[in-house]
Amino acid sequence: LGKIIDYHLEPEIYSFSMLEAFIDEAERQGVKKYPVHIKINTGMSRLGFELDEADELIKRLKAKDALLVRSVFSHFVDSDEERFDDFTEEQVRRFKSVADKFDKAFDHKVLRHILNSAGIERFPQYQFDMVRLGIGHYGFSAVDNSRLEEACTLKTVILQIRKVPASETVSYCRNGKLAKDSVIGAIPIGYADGLDRHLGNRAYSVMVNGKLVPIVGNICMDVCMIDLTGVDAKEGDVVTIFGKGHSIMNMAKQLGTISYEILTSVSPRVRRVYYQE
Repeated sequence: LGKIIDYHLEPEIYSFSMLEAFIDEAERQGVKKYPVHIKINTGMSRLGFELDEADELIKRLKAKDALLVRSVFSHFVDSDEERFDDFTEEQVRRFKSVADKFDKAFDHKVLRHILNSAGIERFPQYQFDMVRLGIGHYGFSAVDNSRLEEACTLKTVILQIRKVPASETVSYCRNGKLAKDSVIGAIPIGYADGLDRHLGNRAYSVMVNGKLVPIVGNICMDVCMIDLTGVDAKEGDVVTIFGKGHSIMNMAKQLGTISYEILTSVSPRVRRVYYQE
């Protein structure tokens, strides 16, 4: 907790134990009115104070001057889907009932926020004072991806190209069987980089010079192989794993997951390059 104060970070407080621990740390450092954000559980049942704890929470916050409530917030269970709209509205009602208590209890303005990326798209009437754009930063939407432009690309290059006769196999366990004599390229990306092994053995294709080519055989730790048969390609050419023209949603669909998981699975050893236009 001391590091939070040392680096001037503003934590979310979601339980009485955390509240008391942070008050103790602020007092130990002689800090007063340190900004914090109060999380309310309105139905996610993950983190947050319960609705019936609001009065006691406010009482404890007002009893000491160590902390200053900067905002009160909550998180939607599923603002993406219309079938849960009634419960989303119920979450807003629950949230407002607690936020109103904070407004009445404190002299300063306590900010309110509840909208995530999907909520921003579908419930603009509940913007309150702030919104929290998460996956939307990357150009992905759980509602209508045609409205956003994907902002990140995972790419690599062709390391080596070789001709492999149909009688041979590619990669571990001889799973990469060939129907004909083939041109196989090796690319320096594997499961240690976040490329899921379930995408091997022609389950997923990458893009080379505008053409989709399948991954052949098992994906290795650091390398995998792609079938370049009939494609005009050379060593050093760029290979797009996902990105513009080859949406990450294709990979998500193949894996039966969401774009969030794929993005967060790209390992730290993959070099990040940022562009500003």
